[in-house]
Amino acid sequence: MKQGLGTQLRHLIDLLDGAVDAAYGEAGLDYRPRYTPIMRVLAAHGSLTVGRIAELAGITQPAVTQTLALMKADKLVSITASDSDARQRLVSLSKHGVSLLGRLQECWDRTRQAADSLDADLPYPLSQCLREAIEALHKRPFGDRIRAARDLTSDLASDHLESE
Repeated sequence: MKQGLGTQLRHLIDLLDGAVDAAYGEAGLDYRPRYTPIMRVLAAHGSLTVGRIAELAGITQPAVTQTLALMKADKLVSITASDSDARQRLVSLSKHGVSLLGRLQECWDRTRQAADSLDADLPYPLSQCLREAIEALHKRPFGDRIRAARDLTSDLASDHLESE
C-alpha cells in the first residue's frame, strides 16, 4: 500500500530528527533539535517577543510558546515582561544558553554538511523541493486543496447520479 504524504513526512522527520538528536548526545549536549530555530533567532537578534520569534523563525506562535516552555525548563532562555507592555513577554538566551552556542554551532555546521550531502544524493534537492512546497502552500493552502477535492468529488457524484 502506498504511504500517504503525511505518513512519509512524519517518517522523514523521524529519520532526520533522530540522527540530529543522536549527534547532540554524541557531542555531550542535552539539547533537542526543535530548539534550534529559536536558539538561532535569539542568538542573532537578542531579546524578542514570542510573536517576533515566530515570524523570524518561520514557525507558528503556538509552536514557539510550547518550545519556549521546554527551553525554559532546560534553563536555555529567560522570559520577562516587557517594560513597555506588561502583556508582552520578552525572551532572551540565558547565560547557560549563551554558553552552549559555540558547541551548538559546530553541530549545526555538521548538520548542514549532512543535509548538503543528502541533497547531492537526490535527483532533486530535498531542500529545494521543501522550499517550493512551502511557497506553493502559502499561495494555496492545503485546506483549500482538500475542500476543492471534496467539492470535485461531490460534483462528480452528483453528475453520476444524474446520468443514471
